[in-house]
Amino acid sequence: MSAPAAPGAARVRSLLPSRADLTAMGRSPRRDLLAGLTVAIVALPLALGFGVSSGLGAEAGLATAVVAGALAAVFGGSHLQVSGPTGAMTVVLVPIVAAHGAGGVLMVGLLAGLLLVALALARAGRWMSYVPASVVEGFTLGIACVIALQQVPGALGVADAEGERVLAVAWHAVGSFVRDPNVTAVSLAAGVVAVMLAGARWRPSLPFSIIAVVAATLVAEVFHLDAAAPIGDLPAGLPVPSLGFLDLGALGALLPSAVAVAALAALESLLSARVADGMTTGQRHDPDRELFGQGVANIAAPLFGGVPATGAIARTAVNVRTGAASRLAALTHAAVLTVIVFAAAPLVSRIPLAVLAGVLVATAIRMVHVASLRATARATRADAVVLVLTALATVVLDLVYAVILGLLVAGVLALRAVARHGNVARVELPVAREEERTRWDGRILAYRVEGPLFFAGAHRLLRELSEVTDARVVILCLARVSAVDATGALALKDAVRALERRDIAVLLSGVRPEQRQALRAVGALAPPPFGPRECATTAEAFAAARARWERPGAVPAPPA
Repeated sequence: MSAPAAPGAARVRSLLPSRADLTAMGRSPRRDLLAGLTVAIVALPLALGFGVSSGLGAEAGLATAVVAGALAAVFGGSHLQVSGPTGAMTVVLVPIVAAHGAGGVLMVGLLAGLLLVALALARAGRWMSYVPASVVEGFTLGIACVIALQQVPGALGVADAEGERVLAVAWHAVGSFVRDPNVTAVSLAAGVVAVMLAGARWRPSLPFSIIAVVAATLVAEVFHLDAAAPIGDLPAGLPVPSLGFLDLGALGALLPSAVAVAALAALESLLSARVADGMTTGQRHDPDRELFGQGVANIAAPLFGGVPATGAIARTAVNVRTGAASRLAALTHAAVLTVIVFAAAPLVSRIPLAVLAGVLVATAIRMVHVASLRATARATRADAVVLVLTALATVVLDLVYAVILGLLVAGVLALRAVARHGNVARVELPVAREEERTRWDGRILAYRVEGPLFFAGAHRLLRELSEVTDARVVILCLARVSAVDATGALALKDAVRALERRDIAVLLSGVRPEQRQALRAVGALAPPPFGPRECATTAEAFAAARARWERPGAVPAPPA
């Protein structure tokens, strides 16, 4: 009998492709092949555009779509996810290119891939479910704005607009255009945007992005529109894998950027996989395996000169809508792009940059779902605040900082809302006869504590207990306390001690087993001067209070 596998080995094996993946690929090959072909047609102009926008060139976008797209399809945790270069990642890469050059971007991608694999091994994928919808919506809106702003120079035909801040670059491009207008570039970009947006409303099933690109390129060629600068020469094939970009001396300077890229890749990929799940029935992604697949893809892509990749929501949505059923569709998408790289590079190199800018502007506009934004903003005031702050931070600051800021603000507002649900209310004593209630009323008081007893509102919640002055015994029912942390336990202890200093005995009832540890740790369940404080129910606590009252010396005598 073979020995059981070590936990670490079992964990790694759970992240690798299984026989079930191969079986699923053989169930509907025709549907998958057609879906993959459609996605490749949609992905081609996006890969070219995002490669150009990143600063590494169109060939980098193609290499990423091919290499990362294939590896993420094999090793990823979603059967329907399509990966490649995305606008969100481009936003992060632009300042890295400006600061460290193309080699720095390749090294950042490799480091980010290693970090993603580490996150997968640490089972960090499940934490994605805790990102609020308001943060996601604000993040998406901000990314759309940044992508559109990045395309302003290309759409206006301005070649010398460079920098890290998209607002400043866009403003400089507008100024240059006003001084020397390039009507050709603007016309091509505007035409592509119009065709894509109108076509998507008229026939959503047709790939109007590639139709617009082909049509605009033909117009530029037929009419010899020299003012529309083309992409330029592309290599007829993928480069030989190389680690020549490695610079261990720059590791310290590049690590923060790698953390940002890994965080963004994890966020966007898991969001995209979740979107794919929502568009289908019976498909559920494995978040940890998805992180592993993206890690493998990002380790390999830089070796071929590719930029960091993530799961692409738009391409994944096209994949699902066209009937994809397995990983074969995403693999087909990568294979078709490979054929284009080897066979059609001279044709692709003639596409004007303004045309690609138009494709990305239209993509940015289609990323914004007004109905979803309106619904999130109207849900609560807190959701509206988080959405707006996240979007503004994405445009003005940085994508990762924007998500962190959004999560922090959402967390603070959520804690504030939860704390408001807690309260302390006086309840009737558990007696059957009215004369008995009259006898003990004012001498024995019962309060029910409800909601969470934690740092966000514990002191406010228990403040009124310390103001009790006319009773001799106070019963605190904790059966409806939903959560207790150290701060809440200390606040309860302080309230009890304040009452005891005024010779008021305190009894606790209904303490849950899972809350007893926190209360006992801070001394809130320590024996008081008047005897044991904890009872199982409020009725038992009242009986104990009444018995102690009636026993001479048990508690101070009531006032005359």
